[in-house]
Amino acid sequence: MLPPIREIFLVGFGGFLGANARYILTAWFAVRVEKWFGWMNLPYGTLFVNVTGSFLLALVGAWVVKEGRWAETTRLLVGTGFLGAYTTFSTYANESVGLIHQGEWVNGIGNIILTNGLCVLGVLLGLWFSEQLW
Repeated sequence: MLPPIREIFLVGFGGFLGANARYILTAWFAVRVEKWFGWMNLPYGTLFVNVTGSFLLALVGAWVVKEGRWAETTRLLVGTGFLGAYTTFSTYANESVGLIHQGEWVNGIGNIILTNGLCVLGVLLGLWFSEQLW
């Protein structure tokens, strides 16, 4: 059985916005960071969206838990839709393996360690920040 059309619309609309935000920010961020860290061949744009997405998902998740009204709508639109499309595990994994496959072991393994560490830190900061707000 399919979910109600309202829920499908919320997730789809949020996903549309999140995917476009990721596309734009990944390109924008990668170009700007290359100026400072061009000597390291890392997928900076993907790293940026995954870390900021982890932070925002923790923040939104904490708000949804505390807020009764609008919680389900926010979870579907922002959490599942927008942030689900904004962050990208598959691209991160593909880029990391691609670096390793190209013989750039240090950058590939470094990207895995850096992304996992910073995303967990993003979640922790999001939870801490939510406690300060609510």
